[in-house]
Amino acid sequence: MRTVNVCVVGVGAVGLEILRVLRQRNFPVAKLTVLARSARSIEVDGASYSVQAISPAAFDGKPIVLFAGTEGEKGAAVTFASEAIRRGAICVDNGADFRMDPSVPLVVPEVNPEDLKSHQGLIANPNCSTIQMVVALGPIHRRFKIRRVIVSTYQAASGAGSKAAEALLAETAASVQGKPLPPPEALPQRIAFNVFPQIGPFQEMGYTSEEWKMVKETHKILHDDRIAITATTVRVPVVDSHCESVYFETEGPATVEELKALWRESPGVALIEEPAYPMPVEAAHRDEVFVGRVRPDPTVKNAFSCWVVCDNLRKGAALNAVQIAELLIGL
Repeated sequence: MRTVNVCVVGVGAVGLEILRVLRQRNFPVAKLTVLARSARSIEVDGASYSVQAISPAAFDGKPIVLFAGTEGEKGAAVTFASEAIRRGAICVDNGADFRMDPSVPLVVPEVNPEDLKSHQGLIANPNCSTIQMVVALGPIHRRFKIRRVIVSTYQAASGAGSKAAEALLAETAASVQGKPLPPPEALPQRIAFNVFPQIGPFQEMGYTSEEWKMVKETHKILHDDRIAITATTVRVPVVDSHCESVYFETEGPATVEELKALWRESPGVALIEEPAYPMPVEAAHRDEVFVGRVRPDPTVKNAFSCWVVCDNLRKGAALNAVQIAELLIGL
């Protein structure tokens, strides 16, 4: 098997998960370079990695560059992707900076791998909440054409980064011990024993940036901006794995059994049959997008609800980026 030099930029929650996924999937790495703001040594699952301080020269001879990216602020790809591309790299960016750039493909390998053909050296990884929804809805849209989606998300603390996950654990411990809670820093509200409907800053019409991401990114990935999408995104006191309640209407006639049959054969989807249903504690550290609680709307023809669960750091970020890299090298 042909091997390839790989560069991972960033060692936050997503960067560490990328390193884990590369190793677990036996990605054919010839030489692995890990870059961050400062040099250091790190360990992931017992494997040691030497982290170098990022610089333009570090991208020489690295045909695959995976930017771990950030949400809510400019990621390293804004500064360094063009330099990496100039030096011969193809970059996959997990950050939000290039997703809606019309010249940059936004790719979920199970849904729109053909879009990779149009890349100009940069490919964007979608938002975690978008990825799991389109993996579930992609095959339905191809067969029956979806005309409307109403989605409510229940998103884990780690979706806001490792500091938010640590805040959940610290606040939970303080609450159980009857101690004062530290003031919220990584999140806009306390997260332990709490739920709040704000992920990202508020924007047009009172929707948050996360909610608009789900609308606009889904349109781009499915190549159909006629789909009416309304999203409400909610932060919940779970460490890992996002949940989504997805209601959708199809243009063509469909049945629950036809939907289930599609999901059973769709790559990346694990259908959980009733009376069981997927939960975040079971989806954590798993690759699949889990779908369950599939049921028709008894009041609207060709309308259905389902419950979708996925590890947000894995398929929602790191795994999707590595799968894109696998397609790029022909695996």
